[in-house]
Amino acid sequence: MVSENSRNPKVDLAFRRKKNAEEMKHQVVSFALMIFLTIVAFITVGYDGIDEWLKVPFIVLLACIQVIFQLYYFMHMNHKGHEGPQFFIWSGIFVTFLTVLAFMTIVWW
Repeated sequence: MVSENSRNPKVDLAFRRKKNAEEMKHQVVSFALMIFLTIVAFITVGYDGIDEWLKVPFIVLLACIQVIFQLYYFMHMNHKGHEGPQFFIWSGIFVTFLTVLAFMTIVWW
């Protein structure tokens, strides 16, 4: 296994190129999936055969999936060393979920 600091510039350059190509592949695949999910959301809204009570949760689900793609691939949260920001982002999402759940419970009951 080649380390990132092998003191050999040719090996380091080849390693960085390979890692960058791999990262770019993940970015393109993630982008294509997000475009696909957006198209599915537009089709869902435009299609009259689906009940409104089903459309809204489905679109919210697609939005949640896109947020996860955004965090992990475009904001590079899948890399090592991002554990601190990940903790705070997931904590914020958890607190937001609890707050929305609390307000929904207060309003509906």
